Amino acid sequence: MVERKLSVGESVGEIFAIYREQAGVLLPVAFWLFLGVAILETLLEDSVALLLVIPLALAVTFLYQGLVVGLVRDVQDGRRDSSVGDLMRAALPVLLPLIGAGFVVGIGLVLGLLLLIVPGLFLMTIWAVTAPAIVIERRRVFDALRRSRDLVRGNGWPVFGVVLVTFLIGIVVGGGLLLAVAAIADGLILEVVLSALAQTVTAPIEALVASVLYFRLLAIQADAAPADSVLQESGDGVG
Repeated sequence: MVERKLSVGESVGEIFAIYREQAGVLLPVAFWLFLGVAILETLLEDSVALLLVIPLALAVTFLYQGLVVGLVRDVQDGRRDSSVGDLMRAALPVLLPLIGAGFVVGIGLVLGLLLLIVPGLFLMTIWAVTAPAIVIERRRVFDALRRSRDLVRGNGWPVFGVVLVTFLIGIVVGGGLLLAVAAIADGLILEVVLSALAQTVTAPIEALVASVLYFRLLAIQADAAPADSVLQESGDGVG
């Protein structure tokens, strides 16, 4: 039997197809979450209290990522059945593990990129689906990192390709929006709103990348292994 491989083009296509189809959920939720953070950052800009906004910003970022993972799981049958409230409630119980994993991945990537870049790119690839492993399988931080590595194994280059392509698209879109904000923003309130809007447009991309890759890699693993062993592997972190 020919081993099935991840398709970069199909994966990127699915990411932006979900983005387009679920924009009515993805964008408003992102806007209001990140607008709140942007307002606090502006109000506390010259204050020591600004340090308190950092953990809040991290919590908002990972809460949103967890919500998007739940949304992608929900639309696997072709339609969304869960409300925003349902998705939010499903993400809240795993918020702390998501934040913990975010810290570990962030530190690993920074150290890896400082070591001639290649180690950082390697870690970025093998840890690409850590968040879905936490949200879907309820795994703890380091177990989720191992689970991500196991799912990516054998598809490292395609996963890297998807991450790189979407990262570049996000850079182009986000950079263009930030330049537009700098050019047209006139007044503090407008600047805050437009900055939040720029983050809103790009925020779903990273979360969708991890989510779409997770379900595609899970399907590939299911094709390559007996059903019982895949189910067992997926259920090891539940509970």
